[in-house]
Amino acid sequence: MPIKVLAIDDDVAMTDLLSLLLRTNKFDVITANNGADGIALVKHATPDIVLLDMMMPEMDGWQVCEEIRKFSNIPVLVLSALNKPGLVASALDAGADDYLIKPVPSNILIAHIKNLTKH
Repeated sequence: MPIKVLAIDDDVAMTDLLSLLLRTNKFDVITANNGADGIALVKHATPDIVLLDMMMPEMDGWQVCEEIRKFSNIPVLVLSALNKPGLVASALDAGADDYLIKPVPSNILIAHIKNLTKH
C-alpha cells in the first residue's frame, strides 16, 4: 500500500515538483495550493502525511497546522525556505512533527516521510 502524501504549497511549481518526485518513488500524491483546501483534503482524503509550506497567502502554514491539530494527529512535515531557528521552533510548537529547509535532497525528504509514517 503506497504512502498517501498531501502536499500543501501555494507555489504550483512546487506541488508539481513534489508530485513528480514522490510518484516516481511509488508514493500516492494529492496536492492543495492553499491552506483551506489543504485542511479540507486532510479531512476527506485521509492522507498518511502532510508536507506543508509555511509562507502562504491568506492562511499561512502555522494556521494550517494549528487547524489540522484540532481534529487530526496526522504527521505534518514542514518544507520551508525559512531557515531561522525561531521559526523552526514556532512551527514545531504549532504542531508540526518535522521541519526541512528547501531545497531538500529527494532522498532526505523520502527518508523523513518514511520515518514519520513508520514505513
